[in-house]
Order: sequence, then C-alpha cells, then structure tokens
Amino acid sequence: MGVDFRGSAGQVDGNVNCPLPVTAAAVYYTFRCLVPAQTPACAGAFRPIALRVPEGSLLNARRPAAVAAGNVETSSRVVDAVCGALAEALPGRIPAASHGSMNNLALGGGAEGERWDYYETLAGGAGAGPRGPGRSAIHTHMTNTLNTPIEALEMAYPLRIRRYAVRRGSGGAGRHAGGDGVVREYEALAEVAGALISERRRHAPWGLAGGGAGAPG
Repeated sequence: MGVDFRGSAGQVDGNVNCPLPVTAAAVYYTFRCLVPAQTPACAGAFRPIALRVPEGSLLNARRPAAVAAGNVETSSRVVDAVCGALAEALPGRIPAASHGSMNNLALGGGAEGERWDYYETLAGGAGAGPRGPGRSAIHTHMTNTLNTPIEALEMAYPLRIRRYAVRRGSGGAGRHAGGDGVVREYEALAEVAGALISERRRHAPWGLAGGGAGAPG
C-alpha cells in the first residue's frame, strides 16, 4: 500500500512546513483509526504503508525550515487528504472532515519581572460519519488537546471569558449533521499581546455523500 505525496508544494519560509516524522505520524494515525482496536500501535503494524514524500517539499522539509505550525496545522491537512482519498476507495466508511485546526492562541503581558504568558487551544466540530452525526465542541484528530477551564484561566491571569458556547448551526447540514464548533470570547483586564496560529478560516471542512460543508472559523 502506498501513500504518494509527490507533487506537493515545496517548503516555504513560514512555519507551516512538516518534518517527515510529522507527515508519517498523520498518515499512520489515519490508518490506525481504521484497523481493529486490538491492533498494536507499533512499527510492524505500519510497515505495509509505503510513504513517498519528496525531500524539500512542504511535507518533508529540509533544515533549517520552520516547522512549528506544521506539527499542529499542516498535519491536520494531511489527515484530511488521506481521509478524502480513502472516502473514494471506501465509500460509506469514512467520516467527513472535522474542524481541522488546533486554533493555537497565545496571550501575554505584564511589566518587567511580572511578565506572564498563556497558551491554549480551541475545539471545533467533528465530521459526521456514516452511522451518525459528528460531536460538537471537541478536539479532533491531530489536535489531541483538552479544554482549559474558565475558572483556572481567570484565577491565574488578567483575562475574563465573556462567552463560551457551542456555535450552533456551524457543523454542516446533511442526513447526519457535522458537529458544531465553539465561540470563546475573551476580555483583557490589562494590556495584552496575542497571536493565533489557525487554519480553516477561508477553506471550509468538506462534507461527504451529499452533505454540506461546515462553516469556516
């Protein structure tokens, strides 16, 4: 069995490149979801999967290419690509695309000697499957993180959460609806600088079997 990424774009100056192990992990994860639960997660189980990933490409970048967002965002696109291909080969067995972004939010501030920084990831909706709807407000696939409780955030940082809710109707319509995303609204109680590494702001999660796409973030 082969997974062929020849034709992928070349590595770029930004930090969305992947080292080969990240690309391989995303591919193996996708197939791991399809095998029986008792299958061991070891090299032998994945040996039949041959990867072709050109060196110097976005998915097999050469040093010193920046790769931070490749691990959290581009890896999600790899999962989507493999799932999309498998959906054609195995119709009726593969779920639609999930929110597909870790939504990495970093905030910080404070005076010299009292500086603080805070980092969290935001959930989204899971793609619907052939047997039922997708789950809402959940981390999926390569995001692999958990919710940060509001109480913990507000006790430790000069931040307040004004709203934290399910983004109703964002999951995509169909016989089985996609899971809805989240709305998380922050209020800064002091001067704050922030950065967001995210995706799926212009390209929506795709549906399957006639189902609609989910809403962009």
